[in-house]
Amino acid sequence: MYSYAFSGISNYICGMKNIVRKKYIEKLSALKDQHLIKVITGVRRAGKSTLLVQFQELLKATDATVSIVSVNLDNPDMRGIADMGWKGLYDFILPQIKGNNRNYVFLDEIQNVPDFERLLEGLFILPNIDLYVTGSNAYLLSSELATLLTGRAFEINLLPFSFAEYLEFGDNKTNVGQQFGRYLQLGGFPEAANLAAVNEIYSMQYLQQVYRSVFENDISKRHKIYSDESYQNVVRFLADSVGSCVSANNIANSLSSGGKKIDNKSVSRYISTLVESYLFYEAKRYDIKGKTILQTQEKYYLVDTGLRYALLGRELAGDAGHLLENVVYLELLRRDYSVWIGKVDNKEVDFVVRGRDGYTKYIQVAQTVMNPETLTRELAPFDKVGDHNEKILLTMDWENGSRNGVKQKNVIEWLLENN
Repeated sequence: MYSYAFSGISNYICGMKNIVRKKYIEKLSALKDQHLIKVITGVRRAGKSTLLVQFQELLKATDATVSIVSVNLDNPDMRGIADMGWKGLYDFILPQIKGNNRNYVFLDEIQNVPDFERLLEGLFILPNIDLYVTGSNAYLLSSELATLLTGRAFEINLLPFSFAEYLEFGDNKTNVGQQFGRYLQLGGFPEAANLAAVNEIYSMQYLQQVYRSVFENDISKRHKIYSDESYQNVVRFLADSVGSCVSANNIANSLSSGGKKIDNKSVSRYISTLVESYLFYEAKRYDIKGKTILQTQEKYYLVDTGLRYALLGRELAGDAGHLLENVVYLELLRRDYSVWIGKVDNKEVDFVVRGRDGYTKYIQVAQTVMNPETLTRELAPFDKVGDHNEKILLTMDWENGSRNGVKQKNVIEWLLENN
């Protein structure tokens, strides 16, 4: 509804080119003035703060007299107020509220405030307040807060740049295949993409800093990590296993057999912290014939493929097929699909997805199917699926078409659809 005003949002923020996150802005615009707390979640440095600024600029472009109260709790100048707890911040915000106006209140990185849920409840019940908050830890939507805010909160999970946004950010629509290769390697963190234009080494160093920031601020401060070395071993194992089914047991066994002793309970707990901090996303397996969600052998995908290179080193991370699968998984999330790993008899369908319309699709991802044996292997799981829902094979090959009812698409073209 507010797309006409996108052009009013400034092109640069803090010296870095500012790509309007249109899909997220459209969601916020649709939810504007709804009596809900808009909760924007996602990994650190993915662009949550910039999104808030963009939406505030859109509000100002629509109404120059709009009342906005914005507090960035990652700002060192605000740490003193944050440390005072929820009541200190409440008392800081209240005098800025204009009684007869609609007030738009933005609280960035709310998890930095002790007992922040009481602050949200206090602001939510006040008249004429439309409340937006961000956070880098899934505790925002933990069972306690979810109970408190039942029916009052709407989550928007923000991811780093999609490939379409990456192209727009780099302002380079030529040689798209080469650009996609860089995207697979460097990922879509905005500042990493900015630094890569100067030197790719700077981009890798920045991504390593992003990981350390998440570990220090969103993991080690909230959870007891008994062995830093064991924890990092689990992180590297998961990063090296994107696109592969894993379990706490097989991770523990594999690491222990390599002389890195760890038990499966520790592995399970460490994985939970990585998912909670949005570094990894869990995809459960779905029995297509039995129509049930399975509780074993999940897959975990990184929030950004650039982190895989940063964590493992370039020479260890050259698995283009699994990186491609990781990119497709994240794009499916951006398109608001529910996503599972499909199991049909003894075969696996890479993704079973269900959209908001309730329709199911099946998706296979392969780097190339030019080899007839590879093509046969990738199509085999579709042959075992008994229904007639849409089936798609995504590859880096430029050949498109239909094979026994399976649509073959070039993955780059698919990523740029509707963009």
